[in-house]
Order: sequence, then structure tokens, then C-alpha cells
Amino acid sequence: MQFLLTIISASAAVIATLTIPPRDRSEPVLVRAVIDGDTIDVTTLGRVRLLGIDAPEIGRGFDTAAPFAFAARDKLSGLVLHRWVRLETDGERFDVYKRRLAYVVTGDGVCANVVLVREGLARVTARVPLARLDELKQAEAEAQRFRKGMWGEAPPGDVPGYTRPKSPSNRKKKRRSSWPRSPSSTPHSEKFATATSSTTGSITGRSGFSFSSSRPGR
Repeated sequence: MQFLLTIISASAAVIATLTIPPRDRSEPVLVRAVIDGDTIDVTTLGRVRLLGIDAPEIGRGFDTAAPFAFAARDKLSGLVLHRWVRLETDGERFDVYKRRLAYVVTGDGVCANVVLVREGLARVTARVPLARLDELKQAEAEAQRFRKGMWGEAPPGDVPGYTRPKSPSNRKKKRRSSWPRSPSSTPHSEKFATATSSTTGSITGRSGFSFSSSRPGR
């Protein structure tokens, strides 16, 4: 019986190895800039998109920043800006904008991707098997359980085009899922804001809430 259990365990390990592609860690690179909550710029390699997650959009030009967008950028900056990090690739190496996709790991072994999710400043968007997917999902469950960041009860303000994520506690209550609108909002703008969602990286079906950005994420 013990021999049979050993064979089953070994087979499961082999299947897991074949299903999840191996991670490849880079040499140390210096983070020159933090663009937003899920994008950085590093020496020699350029733009890097944090793998498996999506942070609220800061907004460009006339676009309004989503709630927690600046908090996510500030948190990422505190973790990696002007510091040496290693990049772990896992599966696809680049997104459609030719940005490198990677986990960003600090010198003391902390994965910035996981930290942002655990603090409620990013959500898990990965749809393919990843080596850190379970870790990311556990971090997201923790953020929801303790109502951190975007999973909290109190909305930070009136931001059109942003739909609040539904935490387990929110689903039990009969309430609006989006942030309250300002009194000056027109019926047309409310309908447009509620319907707005990303066609690539921030679709509601993957995350439970949406941003007004069209940037893809894995």
C-alpha cells in the first residue's frame, strides 16, 4: 500500500512539472522607474509588466485615475525603485506591447507581485497555469478576508469608469457594486461608466471589477 502511495505521489509531481512551465530567474537588474502599480523600467531590459496581476490604472491625459492607483504605484516604488531585483519569467515572456512579463523579486526574496495583491492594491488576472498562481490567489483571499485596499468597505471617492470588486462580504449584502456617483453625474454618464470595461487586461469576467483602461494583463 505504501509503495502504491509513493507511485501516485511521484506521478502527481511529474504531472505538475509538465503542466506548470519552469521559472527562469534573471541576473540582478536595477529598477530605474516605476510607471504604475504593475509596470516598471529596468536597466538593460526596459519595460517590465508584473506577471499575473493587474493594478488600478493611473490614467493618462484626460483620463481619471482609478481608486488606489497611486497607492499601488507608491507601494511598488517603496519595494523596488532604485533597487536591484531579479526577474522571474514564467510561460510567455512578452505581452502584446513587447513588455517583458515577470515576477519581480527583491534582493531579500520578496515577490512584489504577491505583496501588491496581498495589500489589496492589485488583483489576480492570470488565466494560465503559473508557478506562483496559488501563492497569488492565497494573497488575494487574504486581502479580501481582511478587507484591504480595494476590497475595503469604504470607497475612496467618486471615480467614473471604475466598478468595485465584490468581496465575499459584499456579495451577501444587497448594495450597489460600483462606487457612488457624484450628484452632478448625468444618467448617460452613469450608464456609460457602469458599462465600461477593458477588452484586454481588465475584463470583469476575470476579476470581478473593471478599469477604464485597455491595457492587457496576464
